[in-house]
Amino acid sequence: MLGFRRSRPRLTTALAVFGLLATGAAVQTSIAAPAHAATTHRVLFDNGHAETAGNADWIVSTSQPDPLGQDSSPSSETDWTGALSSWGVALQETGNYSLKTLPSGSSLSYGGSTTTDLSNFDTLVLPEPNTLFTTTEKTAIMTFVKNGGGLFMVSDHTGADRNNDGYDAVEVLNDLMTDNSVDSTDPFGFSIDSLSVSSDYPSAISDSSDAVLHGSFGTVTKSLIASGTTATLKPADNSSVKGLLYRTGYSGNTGAFFATSTFGSGRVAFWGDSSPIDDGTGQSGNTLYDGWNDTGATNAALALNATEWLAGAGSGDGGGGGGGTCTAAQLLGNNGFESGATTWTASSGVITNSSGEVARTGSYYAWLDGYGSARTDTLSQSVTIPSGCTTATLGFYLHVDTAETTTSTAYDTLKAQILNSSGTVLSTLATFSNLNAASGFTQRSFSLASYAGQSVTIKFTGTEGSTLQTSFVLDDTALTVS
Repeated sequence: MLGFRRSRPRLTTALAVFGLLATGAAVQTSIAAPAHAATTHRVLFDNGHAETAGNADWIVSTSQPDPLGQDSSPSSETDWTGALSSWGVALQETGNYSLKTLPSGSSLSYGGSTTTDLSNFDTLVLPEPNTLFTTTEKTAIMTFVKNGGGLFMVSDHTGADRNNDGYDAVEVLNDLMTDNSVDSTDPFGFSIDSLSVSSDYPSAISDSSDAVLHGSFGTVTKSLIASGTTATLKPADNSSVKGLLYRTGYSGNTGAFFATSTFGSGRVAFWGDSSPIDDGTGQSGNTLYDGWNDTGATNAALALNATEWLAGAGSGDGGGGGGGTCTAAQLLGNNGFESGATTWTASSGVITNSSGEVARTGSYYAWLDGYGSARTDTLSQSVTIPSGCTTATLGFYLHVDTAETTTSTAYDTLKAQILNSSGTVLSTLATFSNLNAASGFTQRSFSLASYAGQSVTIKFTGTEGSTLQTSFVLDDTALTVS
């Protein structure tokens, strides 16, 4: 497409309409994208194991896998529907988290090509699962943690079999830890007790250096039991296991209501009741309890700090399978842009299905610049490259068209760069310009093997001059490792 680029209809604002009426020309308004951290912490909430059976409603939103489909800018718990919506909205509002849900009827996997594959995430939340994980799923979960992922296990009291299949969360989670193909010898250093504790306000230990108890979301003092259970710690099996909150009258290795541990390069958190994460609002017909806002506890801070710690945010460490082994995989989420403006962080309107340009495959693509006026567009995604991988190749297809006529001057440019978690540019892989204009798409590829074991951000920055448009069109991206 040559000449000035047309406004995308779905981004038209009252100001843009006024401009069109006043001038009769096509005008593209510049809508600033919200600020985001250099590293987006990717969290997957499980809903594939009867998490909404009976009165349970352990989802962040009814829009699955992407809660943004219900409300792209939530500001209160009721903007998303689910008893975990307060948890999800609080994370979403920081701008530092990308949330997804494994929909009902789906299975957990690791090293696959689906958008909900665990290789695309830093943390997996299991909010009171009520069906047993399959052998394949247990291998996926344990491998994910071993390779650097975070695992958040939320249990409930024994006998809370919400779907009446013969298994409650205590049995499901203990089965995960004791009968898997990766490590069944008490890998996390604790077991979940078969108890039904009716009520209590477990207190936090005194440890000012603990990132879960004293994180960026606040200080944790107490939690809540409204029919829950505890865990027995076994430090002889895993010396990293640590009880953070204890049932009244308990300490040491017994009565741990909230505990953390590590496994391989990953992190684990356990919570003995689902009531603390219940915000009291959800789908019609469910009987819920507002433990999230209980004034006698600090459950919100505990859930959010723990999520931050599991994702590696508190220490700067990465998650998402960054351990010493490598499973051949494609690591980028929404790599063909067919899920629309999700997973990637992009300037307004960059990810589009506009007819102004053409996708290489499917309907959506990323379109940077092309306005014929001074502008900068960006597109980025954070990813952890497992340290055991010897091959890591970033590939994408690029189409450039321009109204520039020069054959010697790069007026408009597109930079492909690698940044660290602090936003510092580690490498500029290539700089394309109006001089690269050509019909059709050209495949580009670069080795990222030197970044194995690191969390990095892949970023494209398109910068356009004041006149004569240049469009940089990206599609079918991939980061393949082996």
